[in-house]
Amino acid sequence: MTENDDTRFDTPVTTVIRQRPRHHETARYEAWLKEIIPVAQGFTGHRGVNVIRPHAAGEPYAIILHFDAVANLRRWLDSDIRVRLVDRIRPFLDSEEDIDIKTGLEFWFTPQPAARLVKPYKQFAATLSVIFPLTMVIPPLLQPAFDWLPLLGLPGVRHFIVAAIIVGLMVYVIMPRYTRILSKWLFR
Repeated sequence: MTENDDTRFDTPVTTVIRQRPRHHETARYEAWLKEIIPVAQGFTGHRGVNVIRPHAAGEPYAIILHFDAVANLRRWLDSDIRVRLVDRIRPFLDSEEDIDIKTGLEFWFTPQPAARLVKPYKQFAATLSVIFPLTMVIPPLLQPAFDWLPLLGLPGVRHFIVAAIIVGLMVYVIMPRYTRILSKWLFR
């Protein structure tokens, strides 16, 4: 199991679980996924799951789980029900599962095995396609607050507030969903 030692317990978190079913056990594994996914979805803080199926023989499945906090993810990973379900499929896997926990920015473009990293120009295009509209929309939306309280309108303060809101929207709201929408293009 690979983990980030500096994960904060109150921050949204994504984990990638890589499992490699034996070639002739793929149907059993798919049935197992249909059983375990709804169980995970019932746990507190669950925000979604994506399954990336192998593109070639020998590659693992990547199960991407999103939780609202590390503590809630831990409750799922360490739960008796998950342990029992994983124990049931373990004899049909080629190797032990690999669990990688990531928070915030580090996950935007790394949900797949290292062999399938997102090309830099795609990272640039995806990020720019979100940041550009936000830089056009957020400052005018905040202008009434800047007019109402002149201290907020000071250049350094104004830019900090705008940047903090844009980064917050990027990390917590937009990019986790947007990268899922663009995943076929990003990882092609």
